Amino acid sequence: MVVVSQISVIVPAFNVRSYIEPALVSLQHQSFPDFEAIIVDDGSTDDTAEVVKRFCDRDSRFHLLQKQNGGLSSARNYGIRHSRSPYIALLDGDDVYEPDKLATHVAVLDRAPDVGVVYSASRAIREDGRPTLMSLSGKPVMSDPLFALLCKNFIGHGSNAVFRRTLFDQVGEFDEGLRSSEDIDFWLRIAATRRWHFHRLPQILCGYRVRPSGLSFNVAQMQHSHEKVLEAAYRRSPEVVAPLLPTAYAYMYRYLARLSLTAGDAEQARHFIDRAWATDHSIFYRDPRSLLTLVSVRLAPLSKQVIGRSLGSVKYTAK
Repeated sequence: MVVVSQISVIVPAFNVRSYIEPALVSLQHQSFPDFEAIIVDDGSTDDTAEVVKRFCDRDSRFHLLQKQNGGLSSARNYGIRHSRSPYIALLDGDDVYEPDKLATHVAVLDRAPDVGVVYSASRAIREDGRPTLMSLSGKPVMSDPLFALLCKNFIGHGSNAVFRRTLFDQVGEFDEGLRSSEDIDFWLRIAATRRWHFHRLPQILCGYRVRPSGLSFNVAQMQHSHEKVLEAAYRRSPEVVAPLLPTAYAYMYRYLARLSLTAGDAEQARHFIDRAWATDHSIFYRDPRSLLTLVSVRLAPLSKQVIGRSLGSVKYTAK
């Protein structure tokens, strides 16, 4: 008899030997014990797999899968295909869950059959695991999830969402052709069905690690991927999406400006914030976070000092 857990936690892992242990420990500390953890070693060249094997030897809920390197979407898809549970949780190999993360999300999915995706507020943590003052509330900028996702990924990052396994079958896998924005593309496809609700939990239930020492923002690549996602959304629902495209592009430029500023490239940040203003300046008086980005870009030298004190220095890649 095959024992099926209530939820499968998919953990893509590529060269995260220094971070994977806290991620897996945070799963061991979950107040909800009925899960399977599928760790997908995506062709690591360090000893990530050896760390994972120690957990697998001690806890039958942990399972290691190994494959050739194919990227984040490939690892997620591979893990989900091997899952056996009705619910799927995503946890990147360098992030962590709070102890009640799974319990609170499963409770929502159990009691609300119209909810397809559950997520929470989250907090950024430093490379050494210490919490920062930076947090994401997860509040959408619009009430309609499709419109809101076109503008901002309110789920925030790849370790936040728990969703029904059936959605993966309904809308398709994560797009392995995208180098970034693959998660928002997946959420947009779910929102486009107009069937499933997205449910936000206001408490901070996960931490996403910002690793300045090894982080390189390839802004041009991010822009290209995000534009492909918006184009795909338009092709799926042209009449619905077309009126919102200027606002969606303005939010994209605002996001790229924030990334450029975080990476220390003030000139590039000004370029993108100017494009956002020209495309739809209304986002700056409707959305406080966008206004904060605008002010931060205008005060770039001071903002750089604040960011450096919070996260350390980062590397910027324009190619």
